[in-house]
Amino acid sequence: MAKVQIKIPATYMRGGTSKGVFFRLQDLPPAAQQPGAARDALLLRVIGSPDPYGKQTDGMGGATSSTSKTVILSRSDKAEHDVDYLFGQVAIDKPFIDWSGNCGNLTAAVGAFAISNGLVDPKRIPDNGICSVRIWQANISKTIIAHIPIANGQVVECGDFELDGVTFPAAEVQIEFLDPADDSDGGAMFPTGNLIDELELPDDLVAGGKLKATLINAGIPTIFVNAADLGYSGTELQDAINGDANAMARFELLRAYGAIRMGLIETIEQAQARQHTPKIAFVAPPANYTASSGKPVNASEIDLLVRALSMGKLHHAMMGTAAVAIATAACIPGTLVNLAAGGGERGQVRFGHPSGTLRVGAEAQCNSGHWQVSKVIMSRSARILMEGTVRVPEDYQSLTEF
Repeated sequence: MAKVQIKIPATYMRGGTSKGVFFRLQDLPPAAQQPGAARDALLLRVIGSPDPYGKQTDGMGGATSSTSKTVILSRSDKAEHDVDYLFGQVAIDKPFIDWSGNCGNLTAAVGAFAISNGLVDPKRIPDNGICSVRIWQANISKTIIAHIPIANGQVVECGDFELDGVTFPAAEVQIEFLDPADDSDGGAMFPTGNLIDELELPDDLVAGGKLKATLINAGIPTIFVNAADLGYSGTELQDAINGDANAMARFELLRAYGAIRMGLIETIEQAQARQHTPKIAFVAPPANYTASSGKPVNASEIDLLVRALSMGKLHHAMMGTAAVAIATAACIPGTLVNLAAGGGERGQVRFGHPSGTLRVGAEAQCNSGHWQVSKVIMSRSARILMEGTVRVPEDYQSLTEF
């Protein structure tokens, strides 16, 4: 008997500088409505992984970390929240989905999807104005507020807000990441308790075997290092890193050593099973450069330079969660990010990334010697690209070799 494909309601959306396939939990096959192998196998097949060719041709993925993403949403049963948001970062060439962190860029699309798909109480949606969607980020157990523009009871997607890394303008979506660091005990924001650590590394990895790093858990666990300490200027574009296999291998090892220091893994080998987190980024003081679009970025327009890697490659712009980490670290005097921006206290920062610039703000205060950040704010945009159903072969679990 010939095998058939099953159809699953889905929406393909851009959020910030990322794209992903969005599902309502209730629309997934029963076996995939629970965490586990069945869910992972389904989402892998939807995206087109694992693909030894690295192209995801037979799936919805775009063969980059920014476009190999899935989102599952459901009405929230938590008080003062509208929707539960679960994010899965899908590996391209491996049968693996990393559920350990959030996607800040796709967060911009969560509110719009939730409103359009009946996951927000209609009483909370104005006919005209702003609908503040209260999101429970299930991967990291944090609250995010997305402010969605509404006209005539419908989500507004078109507008004149421009976001570097996205070609066309759209409506602005302001996002508030509340209490982005798990610092209830006064120390988890900086897992080691230090604003700057000195990582001990093999001499063939870094000259002298020591490297300064700021290890922070805000938005997403992130390792910040100085570009100059690795022989970089901070103005690099994607090809400078992604075209250099030795550089990518070096950054992956640095990420693994930093993850051990942060207490996220115990051995270097375990980093392979935690590709989404932590992130690693390098920072530098402001400098002139030309963005990947050809747009000139002047040093006078920015406070610092940041380049971040995601899933082993330099990101074409900036991950939203890494931007939360940048905002948090920048507002705390003494971190490498803060020092690259000139030091001192600050409530916002504008940084240069490969595609241009981004401004982020943070509200921070120091209590009894411990820094606490109550909120990080940034603007993104989002748009539905396609909606309907995705199809996968009914034997998808065996085809993914999960």
